[in-house]
Amino acid sequence: MGEVTAPVAKRVPHIRRVHGDETTDEWYWLVDRDDPDTIAYLEAENAFTEAGTAHLASLRERLFEEIKARVQETDLSVPVRRGPWWYVTRTEEGKQYPKLCRRPGPDDEDREQLLLDGNELAGDSPYFAFGVVDVSPDHRLVAYSTDYDGDESYTVRFKDHESGQLLPDVIEGTYYGSAWSTDNATFFYTTIDEAHRPYRIWRHRLGTAGSDDVLVYEETDERFFVSIALSRSQKFVLVSSNSKITSEVSVLAAADPAGTLTVVEPRRQGVEYAVDHQGDRFVILHNDGALDFEVSEAPVATPGREHWRPLIPHSPGTRLMDVDAFADHLVVHLRRDALTRIRIVPDEGDAWEIEFPESVFSVEPAENPEFATDEVRLAYESMVTPPTVYDYEIADRALVMRKQQPVLGGYDPADFESHRTWAEADDGTRVPISLVHRNGVPNDGSAPCVLYGYGSYEVSMDPWFSVLRLPLLDRGFVFAIAHVRGGGECGRGWYEDGKLLHKRNTFTDFIACARHICDQEYTSVEHLAARGGSAGGLLMGAIVNIAPEQFSAILAEVPFVDALNTILDPTLPLTVMEWEEWGNPIESADVFEYMKSYSPYENVDAKTYPAILATAGLNDPRVGYHEPAKWVARLRATKTDDRPLFLKTEMGSGHGGPSGRYDAWHDQAFSLAFLIDALGAPTTPIS
Repeated sequence: MGEVTAPVAKRVPHIRRVHGDETTDEWYWLVDRDDPDTIAYLEAENAFTEAGTAHLASLRERLFEEIKARVQETDLSVPVRRGPWWYVTRTEEGKQYPKLCRRPGPDDEDREQLLLDGNELAGDSPYFAFGVVDVSPDHRLVAYSTDYDGDESYTVRFKDHESGQLLPDVIEGTYYGSAWSTDNATFFYTTIDEAHRPYRIWRHRLGTAGSDDVLVYEETDERFFVSIALSRSQKFVLVSSNSKITSEVSVLAAADPAGTLTVVEPRRQGVEYAVDHQGDRFVILHNDGALDFEVSEAPVATPGREHWRPLIPHSPGTRLMDVDAFADHLVVHLRRDALTRIRIVPDEGDAWEIEFPESVFSVEPAENPEFATDEVRLAYESMVTPPTVYDYEIADRALVMRKQQPVLGGYDPADFESHRTWAEADDGTRVPISLVHRNGVPNDGSAPCVLYGYGSYEVSMDPWFSVLRLPLLDRGFVFAIAHVRGGGECGRGWYEDGKLLHKRNTFTDFIACARHICDQEYTSVEHLAARGGSAGGLLMGAIVNIAPEQFSAILAEVPFVDALNTILDPTLPLTVMEWEEWGNPIESADVFEYMKSYSPYENVDAKTYPAILATAGLNDPRVGYHEPAKWVARLRATKTDDRPLFLKTEMGSGHGGPSGRYDAWHDQAFSLAFLIDALGAPTTPIS
């Protein structure tokens, strides 16, 4: 390939009228993915990126092989009991996608049945993903939905496992979430509107045309997403409608699919709640008068707020995140002191929390489909301990390990150190940071480091293990997670202090974390990279405008960097419901000015920036591909340095990048090679 120059994006004048003021702005013209000029521009950017990173080709291949060598490619999940069957997921060497199987007993491999083969369903498609996989109550049918381009619009089909044949029923344009009625012939599903918002619940009767499906529920408020599930007891279909800060749940007897939905408690602005079922009561997790949530119960016959009785009272600083109801006990997933925990609440006797040996870890309930059980399956991991499946035996209060993810190549957790440190934010708030590195990494500022962040939607970046991280750790990297405000690591107040008109706390917290790990000599500015995706990509764009001198490289994955323009346009997917996260700049001049003060695209300036790699997905319904494209175009036209600036757009996928595991590993190898090169880190593992 000859020399490739960076493409120049077409710019068009745009007049924006907000709050009576007329302002002009040069918008880059990249918003129509069906336009040939847009496609040609993105392909030219990809060619420029490939040419600019050609010297990393051999490093990328080595990194891919290192990742692949760590993975047990042919593997089997822990069997999960559902009624008379045990369901397992298989992966096979050389295959991109898993197989779903079942067997009559947990060890009856010789009598295993294949239900769905993702590789067969994917065929030659460059992208493939399951949306719903839902087995009927009698285990004869499986409803499954598929997506072949990454836009998260799925097609549902039904397979009969007695005959091995597909039913003629096909339902287009569906979303996540489903539920079977106990009659094994009625299936409920969700569809999306033009803004990609799940807003309708439908009832389908097997053997009838999709055009005859009955609309069960429609959510007309554009702030709300609707979802559907079957209670673990299989007694109720649960329809939930949720905005960012408000909930409403309706229930339907699963044995009466044509019946009427009953609202548990009418929505009230700012009140969130979720419902599970146990015996003659509903178990309700809610924040009505309880900032960090509490658990109440209410009779099935009279579930309204006036009948709620506290089961687990509110405890400030202990964020109750989820409650699962079983026949004889409840399982509560909670967060305290920036760590997750599990509490067992028996119907009789005192509650207790499960203890774990590590000081920095993550734990959550895993698949627990059986209602009557004396075990709870848990998913556990830390930054040094691979994902581990435990069964917790309630009577004996004992953890039984069922499986730990194999990590090949002689991996030993004892070779690594993981711990927590705390930065001090500009306003004095202490911000937790989780770190991992190999033993013996020098604490003198010379180690390369990746600082990861997110900080939105109350999503927590709990300490996790990743095989994809090992190639960096083997090269002497420190990997750190900044648990910044806007996430949920330290409770609901932590989230509220990083949203709306407090959003800048997210960015200044992250910069404080970067300065702290440099001050503590885990790394130094010349060896420090930052990484984040989606709303974490907004974080990346904001920090390089505020403090570009603090970082040497930025990896911004599907970044939400054109935030103000997106939130100003209610016709774009998901915008209206996002107003409760960011504010509504159309109605509020204060919100407009505040968002304009931090939106990355709006604040690109003529100064020196770190090396930057931005990624995008052409079919992304969550962050439009044009956001990183416009941001990169403005950076290229404005910044004063000649450091690398690359845009890599996946032309056949969406928000999550490539779907096949080998394709995903190649994609990760590309990103890791960029980071290693930008920081001048060792290209081979340190012995």
